[in-house]
Amino acid sequence: MLGNTINNNINNKETKTKCFLTINDLREKDYSNKELSPQERLAIKNFDRYRIIELNKQTSESKFHIKYMQIQVMANLSPYEEFLKEAYFF
Repeated sequence: MLGNTINNNINNKETKTKCFLTINDLREKDYSNKELSPQERLAIKNFDRYRIIELNKQTSESKFHIKYMQIQVMANLSPYEEFLKEAYFF
């Protein structure tokens, strides 16, 4: 019985799909020489600019590392469209 439960969980995990692309997905797509749309390129550009500005604002090494991790999470888990919002245009 336990074996069947484990197999069902593995099968469920394999069939789940993400409904959006993240900044890191776009980077992977670009590194694979797949064409990016102008909006996808703009999202990466805005994200990179945001990352640099935010990291440069940090006043201590510990704050820098915390902010760095937060930004990495954003790159991994946020839809890239988030970085097309006006708040990320600097």
